[in-house]
Amino acid sequence: MSAGPRPRARDVGIVIGRRAPGRANAITDVPGVRVGHATIVRGEGPLVVGVGPVRTGVTVIFPHDDDLFLDGVFAGWHRLNGNGELTGTAWIDEAGILTGPIALTNTHSVGIVRDAIVARAARAHPDGPELWSLPVVGETYDGTLNDVNGFHVTAAHVDAAIDAAAAGPVPEGSVGGGTGMICHELKGGVGTASRVLAAHEGGWTVGVLVQANHGVREDLRIDGVPVGAELPVAEIPSPYHGREGSGPGTPGSGSIVMIVATDAPLLPHQCRRLAQRAGLGMARTGGYARNSSGDFILAFATGNRSLGPGAGTGRPHGAVIDVRMVPDDGLDGIFAGAVEATEEAIVNALLAAGTMRGVNGIEAHGLDAQRLGRIMARYGRGPGRPLAV
Repeated sequence: MSAGPRPRARDVGIVIGRRAPGRANAITDVPGVRVGHATIVRGEGPLVVGVGPVRTGVTVIFPHDDDLFLDGVFAGWHRLNGNGELTGTAWIDEAGILTGPIALTNTHSVGIVRDAIVARAARAHPDGPELWSLPVVGETYDGTLNDVNGFHVTAAHVDAAIDAAAAGPVPEGSVGGGTGMICHELKGGVGTASRVLAAHEGGWTVGVLVQANHGVREDLRIDGVPVGAELPVAEIPSPYHGREGSGPGTPGSGSIVMIVATDAPLLPHQCRRLAQRAGLGMARTGGYARNSSGDFILAFATGNRSLGPGAGTGRPHGAVIDVRMVPDDGLDGIFAGAVEATEEAIVNALLAAGTMRGVNGIEAHGLDAQRLGRIMARYGRGPGRPLAV
């Protein structure tokens, strides 16, 4: 296991794109957005279903500081490849509104996480307006390192992640829902980044958080550099060593969930378009939405508020509300910011994760910052100087 803070892309001298990041270079740079994790790591050695080893958790993202169960925001989503799950999207397709926090976890814990969020909403409003909840919960598979059939994520972990949700810097790597994840046959997990657009592009902030569990080694590219080819599995073993086929626990069979946030006033169809662009950031790192991958993107925009089912309590029947929108011909900077931030978030996830040993002693090696810096320098990227890590 890794310990202590680890570098991010910019600490290695990797500057992706042309736009500046926000203060935390995280999805939480979008005002009001908060992130919380609950991480479960225990046990070593052979797999004993129901006992461990356990390498899993849950991550929650709150789009704003007010009561999200009642006050929704416009949202849209996109599927690159559908071998996965993102709950609540049928209603987002229908109404274009997100209510409640977004949660990310492992494949077999989606149900308990969803139910725990519904229970949390019910407890928060026992005597309030009539409440219903269709939470958005996304997943990626962590069964290579984690006792995924042991069902170790509980409602208490969901509550802990919700209670921990905060603005500012976001813990990355092997935390929360990303704890047991593998990316490009290296240790993956949670990563985040942001972009603040210049005034001529609207001045909006765009933030991205990923749960990265996808890709094969030889495809990995960072800022255009073929890093994966420079990290052959003969030198840095793959956690999938000796496995063949296309099922769970084989190279390229994993997934990624990307969450995009912006404070721009976008309508639902524009959020859907924004979600599509995040997939281009994934592609720039060598993620190709392979056949067994589940690649889902949700984008939400906080520039319009008081949209949810409870926010309008007291409005007369038939009332009309005003909403704002960025004109479609003003979206290019927001699109570009999402692409840049997604690419950097994936790199941050790889750098932050460190090496992890899971079930049956299977080991996923972390991306070494020193070696990455040397590789980037050979291709004319980064400072090419030793790093203090």
